Amino acid sequence: MKVLILLYAIALGCAAQDAVKRGEQVFANTCATGYCHGPRGTSSGAPRLAGRGFNQAYINGVVTRGIEGTGMPSFAATLSKADLTAVVAYVATLNGVKVETSASSTVSSSPALTGEAAQGQRLFFDAVRGFGRCSTCHQVAGFGISVATPIAQVPASAVELRALETPAVKTGTMDGESMPVLVLSDTKQGTLFYDLTSVPPVERNAAPGSVRLSDASAWRHSSVIGAYNNAELDAILAYLRTVRSSGF
Repeated sequence: MKVLILLYAIALGCAAQDAVKRGEQVFANTCATGYCHGPRGTSSGAPRLAGRGFNQAYINGVVTRGIEGTGMPSFAATLSKADLTAVVAYVATLNGVKVETSASSTVSSSPALTGEAAQGQRLFFDAVRGFGRCSTCHQVAGFGISVATPIAQVPASAVELRALETPAVKTGTMDGESMPVLVLSDTKQGTLFYDLTSVPPVERNAAPGSVRLSDASAWRHSSVIGAYNNAELDAILAYLRTVRSSGF
């Protein structure tokens, strides 16, 4: 049995390597040309892809569906399923992700939305707002960047959202500099955290004992959602409630 498990693991590893190699070829022919992402995702016009902290689910969602209002198209209809999986695996490696090529690594499609919820979805990922959009820090249904933990409870209104407390945000002090931080891990090996001083947040890795953490922080969620008015925030909340009720 152990031999079979080992052979299966080796087979999966080889499949992943083959997918990455194929994905590199697809990327070079499709994504690294012209006003696109450049060799190895280092950018020649479009946003840089290498070393951005993107996870595989987010990459899959963007490649499959594109980003509305930008030059990033959906490749679902132009690439075969095998090539789509391969290019996602390749871009994942550019972000330090150990790739998965099984069906379980594919992002589920979002529920069909209408009315206020559909408007809220567009606003949540609105590229026109730059880093001021919600998806800069929140991931929903495979889209966005998971800086914050998944949204467990949707606020009842825009007013409640603006007044949202953020107890997970601490104050970090390092080299005489204080900053609002969201801690990912704090171990003997060091402290990994997001520095929330600017948008988008910056992921930092501090040496053991080099950062002092305290629970109090003046940082507030309202400071990063100023790009939206209350009506827009209410639409976003309608979108989040619809997604949650649909199991995404």
